[in-house]
Amino acid sequence: MRSFTLALAALAALPALGYSAPDVPAPPPDLVDYVTKKDDTFSWKLADKRDTDSGTVYEIDLISQTWHEIKWDHKLQVFVPKGAKPQATMVLWNQGGKPNVTSSILGLALAEKIKAPVAFLYGVPKQPLFGGKSEDTLIAETFVKYLDTKDGSWPLLFPMVKSVVKGMDALQAFAKEEWKFEVKSFVITGASKRGWTSWLTAATGDKRVKAIAPLVIDTLNMPVQMKNQLTAFGKPSEMIRDYTARKLVPIPDTTDAKKLWQMIDPWVYRDKIAVPKMIINGANDPYWPLDALNSYWDDLKGDKWVLYVPNAGHDLREAGKDGTKELIPVRAVNTLSAFARSQISDKPLPGMTWVYDEKAGVCRLEVTTAAKTTAMRVWTADSDTRDFRKARWAEDVGAKFPATVRAPGKGFKAFYAETEYDMDGLKFTLCTQLRILEAKK
Repeated sequence: MRSFTLALAALAALPALGYSAPDVPAPPPDLVDYVTKKDDTFSWKLADKRDTDSGTVYEIDLISQTWHEIKWDHKLQVFVPKGAKPQATMVLWNQGGKPNVTSSILGLALAEKIKAPVAFLYGVPKQPLFGGKSEDTLIAETFVKYLDTKDGSWPLLFPMVKSVVKGMDALQAFAKEEWKFEVKSFVITGASKRGWTSWLTAATGDKRVKAIAPLVIDTLNMPVQMKNQLTAFGKPSEMIRDYTARKLVPIPDTTDAKKLWQMIDPWVYRDKIAVPKMIINGANDPYWPLDALNSYWDDLKGDKWVLYVPNAGHDLREAGKDGTKELIPVRAVNTLSAFARSQISDKPLPGMTWVYDEKAGVCRLEVTTAAKTTAMRVWTADSDTRDFRKARWAEDVGAKFPATVRAPGKGFKAFYAETEYDMDGLKFTLCTQLRILEAKK
């Protein structure tokens, strides 16, 4: 149980960044140009097959590409729970590091909940590089290299995306060889910068990407998001120090810097990302302003759902009043599993709409859902400022729908609604956007 959680908690963070530009032009071609560029170093081979009490684990050695004379090698694991059969759609989770006990527990647990094979791609990105740099320090380094060279292949997100694309290539070839079965599409998922990678993989237009489930990457529409950070926190989040230290934030007011953020901001590609999407955020994530989703939600194309996890930060584990975190991030894992099941079975999750109506310090929230709910809740939190990172969320036990929430006497109050469903024994939840109410002055 603990190992299951640590696999999520260990996922590295992606900072909130931005550029200043009044108008966002069509997406630059650099991402697609890099990902589709032929690379003869791609290869894969089945390295191991292990049967466990929970199911079968395959391990594949993958070389996705050579990037600036650096060969990117990966491990790729496929977890098949007992009794499960290959499906035309497969979940592909991307993350850093290498396979270990915790990732194996997580992979098999997700596969059991989804009731289908699940693949984990490791080594996204290849690291450490350039004198021991890794994670955000490495991404910042590659951004600086782009600004210095104007070479559009430098931003690290591009080879990260290509890793996922080549992972799909390898998984399709593996399924044909090992199972004599054709895997046709994928649900791409990952957390933080790997959630960023999930967005950009869909942005390439690869038709095999059936859906995406980006976790804790609440920073689309970066020009607006950076202003939101300053409004909420008074300064950029301390979590993005790797970027502020390299003078990447605030972004220099240059043509090249603006293009850089256009190249890597999923919001710029929003018209191309029309696949179903499940967005999962922690309501106390130290990276993002609480209402970050509201800066891009309405711009997203296609089916979309959101889950907020109350009293949870970047690892999505809920904390009790004493600060003790749950061992398993139940809400996040169950909703991710339900989304994956829905895509595999071609049975969409319940449609859900909401309307906020605020007048004279009173906000009315009406929620409509197309399926039977097992519960409906309202979550609220209070803060002296717009910074809710350390706020305590509480369930409004007596809430009835349409829900009514009053602005606080001082400071700020945030709230959102949560609906609960049952999918063949799997309980999962969906949420509305949240609203922040300010005390009357």
